[in-house]
Amino acid sequence: MTEIRTPRLVLRRWTDDDLAPMADINADPGVMRWIGDGSVLGLEQTAEEIEGWEEEWDDEGFGVFAVELLGSGELAGCAGLSVPGFLPGAEHEVAISWRLGRQYWGQGYASEAAHAVLEFALQDRGLDRVIAINRLGHEASENVLRKLGMAVEREATHPQWGHALTVHSIDLTEYQA
Repeated sequence: MTEIRTPRLVLRRWTDDDLAPMADINADPGVMRWIGDGSVLGLEQTAEEIEGWEEEWDDEGFGVFAVELLGSGELAGCAGLSVPGFLPGAEHEVAISWRLGRQYWGQGYASEAAHAVLEFALQDRGLDRVIAINRLGHEASENVLRKLGMAVEREATHPQWGHALTVHSIDLTEYQA
């Protein structure tokens, strides 16, 4: 079982106990504002999302981790890697992403989790390059991407919902642990 520990977090595979707290996170319009079409997700949709993430682990050898607070064991959200098949030109890339409950914002957890995932991608999984897809105007995620050393590579438009996106990237030669 793949698990990453940081000073304050545990990134791990999903368990049945994670469904309800992740569904609570996905039910918050403030959290979901920048994700997909901005719609909240219910319990069944969250279960499908987690199932898809677990399938990607099995198929690709990477996926989206559950992010747990080390001290309390609370589920703070998720962070990980996925293949962004929805975006033309990125179907063969690996993208980093994260989503945390609102009560965990502004405390450096997103940066801590994302840094651990990026290190996992480049050092443990041997990827040469990682991208991130950010919705234009999402400054909090933009700040995390800058902290990771990722640079804007191009702009894009979401093929289904039409909103503006930026594609960031970093490769192994640019990465500094």
